Amino acid sequence: MDQGRQDFSSHSTEPPVFKDANKIGLSPPPIETPEGWLILYHGVRHTAAGALYRLGLALFDLQTPERCLLRGDSWVFGPEMPYERYGDVDNVVFPCGYPIDADGDTLNLYYGGADTCIALATGSIRRLLDWLKRHGSPDPAHRDHAG
Repeated sequence: MDQGRQDFSSHSTEPPVFKDANKIGLSPPPIETPEGWLILYHGVRHTAAGALYRLGLALFDLQTPERCLLRGDSWVFGPEMPYERYGDVDNVVFPCGYPIDADGDTLNLYYGGADTCIALATGSIRRLLDWLKRHGSPDPAHRDHAG
Protein backbone atom coordinates (compact mmCIF):
# COMPACT_ATOMS: atom_id res chain seq x y z
CA MET A 1 0.00 0.00 0.00
CA ASP A 2 1.25 3.45 -0.86
CA GLN A 3 1.52 5.61 2.26
CA GLY A 4 0.37 8.57 0.19
CA ARG A 5 0.59 12.14 1.28
CA GLN A 6 0.70 13.59 4.74
CA ASP A 7 -1.25 16.47 6.26
CA PHE A 8 -4.29 16.67 4.00
CA SER A 9 -5.75 19.52 6.05
CA SER A 10 -3.57 22.14 4.38
CA HIS A 11 -4.55 21.83 0.70
CA SER A 12 -6.82 24.63 -0.44
CA THR A 13 -6.04 26.97 -3.29
CA GLU A 14 -9.04 27.07 -5.61
CA PRO A 15 -11.73 29.74 -5.59
CA PRO A 16 -15.11 28.67 -4.14
CA VAL A 17 -16.80 28.24 -7.52
CA PHE A 18 -14.61 25.20 -8.24
CA LYS A 19 -15.17 23.19 -5.08
CA ASP A 20 -17.96 20.79 -6.00
CA ALA A 21 -19.98 22.56 -8.63
CA ASN A 22 -21.55 19.59 -10.39
CA LYS A 23 -22.00 16.68 -7.99
CA ILE A 24 -21.62 15.91 -4.31
CA GLY A 25 -21.15 12.37 -3.01
CA LEU A 26 -21.21 11.32 0.61
CA SER A 27 -18.36 9.40 2.12
CA PRO A 28 -17.61 7.44 5.29
CA PRO A 29 -19.70 8.08 8.42
CA PRO A 30 -19.68 11.50 10.10
CA ILE A 31 -17.22 12.13 12.92
CA GLU A 32 -18.77 13.32 16.17
CA THR A 33 -16.91 16.34 17.56
CA PRO A 34 -17.83 18.85 20.29
CA GLU A 35 -18.54 21.39 17.51
CA GLY A 36 -20.83 19.07 15.52
CA TRP A 37 -20.78 16.22 13.00
CA LEU A 38 -17.75 16.60 10.72
CA ILE A 39 -18.24 15.17 7.24
CA LEU A 40 -15.68 14.65 4.49
CA TYR A 41 -17.36 14.30 1.10
CA HIS A 42 -16.26 14.27 -2.50
CA GLY A 43 -17.33 16.87 -5.01
CA VAL A 44 -17.07 16.79 -8.78
CA ARG A 45 -16.32 19.65 -11.08
CA HIS A 46 -16.61 19.14 -14.82
CA THR A 47 -13.85 20.78 -16.84
CA ALA A 48 -12.87 20.79 -20.50
CA ALA A 49 -10.27 18.13 -19.61
CA GLY A 50 -12.84 15.93 -17.82
CA ALA A 51 -14.21 15.51 -14.33
CA LEU A 52 -12.15 16.55 -11.30
CA TYR A 53 -12.95 14.84 -7.97
CA ARG A 54 -11.88 16.54 -4.73
CA LEU A 55 -12.74 16.45 -1.03
CA GLY A 56 -14.76 19.00 0.85
CA LEU A 57 -15.68 19.48 4.52
CA ALA A 58 -18.99 20.24 6.18
CA LEU A 59 -20.11 20.51 9.80
CA PHE A 60 -23.63 19.62 10.92
CA ASP A 61 -25.43 20.31 14.19
CA LEU A 62 -25.16 17.51 16.79
CA GLN A 63 -28.79 17.75 17.92
CA THR A 64 -30.30 18.60 14.52
CA PRO A 65 -28.02 16.81 12.06
CA GLU A 66 -29.99 17.97 9.01
CA ARG A 67 -28.82 21.52 9.81
CA CYS A 68 -25.52 22.40 8.14
CA LEU A 69 -23.52 24.79 10.32
CA LEU A 70 -20.56 25.30 7.99
CA ARG A 71 -19.50 24.12 4.57
CA GLY A 72 -16.03 24.72 3.18
CA ASP A 73 -15.77 27.53 0.64
CA SER A 74 -13.15 25.51 -1.25
CA TRP A 75 -11.87 21.98 -1.41
CA VAL A 76 -9.54 20.64 1.27
CA PHE A 77 -7.84 17.82 -0.68
CA GLY A 78 -7.48 17.19 -4.39
CA PRO A 79 -5.52 15.08 -6.87
CA GLU A 80 -1.87 16.09 -6.98
CA MET A 81 0.23 12.93 -6.95
CA PRO A 82 0.68 10.90 -10.17
CA TYR A 83 -1.34 7.96 -8.77
CA GLU A 84 -4.25 10.39 -8.12
CA ARG A 85 -3.98 12.16 -11.45
CA TYR A 86 -3.50 9.21 -13.84
CA GLY A 87 -5.33 5.88 -13.85
CA ASP A 88 -8.62 4.35 -14.89
CA VAL A 89 -10.28 7.72 -14.24
CA ASP A 90 -7.85 10.64 -14.14
CA ASN A 91 -7.93 13.40 -11.48
CA VAL A 92 -9.90 11.54 -8.82
CA VAL A 93 -9.65 11.37 -5.05
CA PHE A 94 -12.56 10.14 -2.95
CA PRO A 95 -12.73 9.18 0.72
CA CYS A 96 -13.20 5.50 1.57
CA GLY A 97 -12.77 5.30 5.33
CA TYR A 98 -10.97 6.90 8.23
CA PRO A 99 -9.99 5.24 11.48
CA ILE A 100 -9.15 7.65 14.27
CA ASP A 101 -6.01 7.01 16.35
CA ALA A 102 -6.16 6.47 20.11
CA ASP A 103 -5.26 10.15 20.63
CA GLY A 104 -8.78 11.01 19.40
CA ASP A 105 -7.39 13.55 16.91
CA THR A 106 -5.27 11.82 14.25
CA LEU A 107 -7.36 10.85 11.26
CA ASN A 108 -6.03 8.19 8.87
CA LEU A 109 -7.90 8.77 5.64
CA TYR A 110 -7.95 5.87 3.20
CA TYR A 111 -8.91 7.25 -0.17
CA GLY A 112 -9.23 6.17 -3.76
CA GLY A 113 -6.83 7.61 -6.33
CA ALA A 114 -7.72 7.77 -10.04
CA ASP A 115 -10.06 4.78 -9.56
CA THR A 116 -6.91 2.65 -9.61
CA CYS A 117 -5.47 2.51 -6.09
CA ILE A 118 -6.11 3.04 -2.40
CA ALA A 119 -3.83 5.51 -0.62
CA LEU A 120 -3.46 6.88 2.90
CA ALA A 121 -3.31 10.48 4.07
CA THR A 122 -3.17 11.60 7.68
CA GLY A 123 -4.56 14.70 9.30
CA SER A 124 -5.83 16.20 12.50
CA ILE A 125 -9.53 16.49 13.29
CA ARG A 126 -8.77 19.64 15.28
CA ARG A 127 -6.93 21.18 12.31
CA LEU A 128 -9.73 20.23 9.93
CA LEU A 129 -12.25 21.97 12.21
CA ASP A 130 -9.97 25.02 12.49
CA TRP A 131 -9.66 25.12 8.69
CA LEU A 132 -13.44 24.88 8.32
CA LYS A 133 -13.97 27.76 10.76
CA ARG A 134 -11.59 29.93 8.69
CA HIS A 135 -12.71 28.77 5.23
CA GLY A 136 -16.35 27.81 5.75
CA SER A 137 -19.69 29.56 5.41
CA PRO A 138 -23.09 28.75 6.84
CA ASP A 139 -25.33 26.86 4.46
CA PRO A 140 -27.68 29.54 3.02
CA ALA A 141 -30.62 27.14 3.33
CA HIS A 142 -30.10 26.98 7.11
CA ARG A 143 -28.75 30.48 7.83
CA ASP A 144 -32.09 31.79 9.15
CA HIS A 145 -32.79 28.72 11.27
CA ALA A 146 -30.09 29.21 13.90
CA GLY A 147 -31.03 28.34 17.40
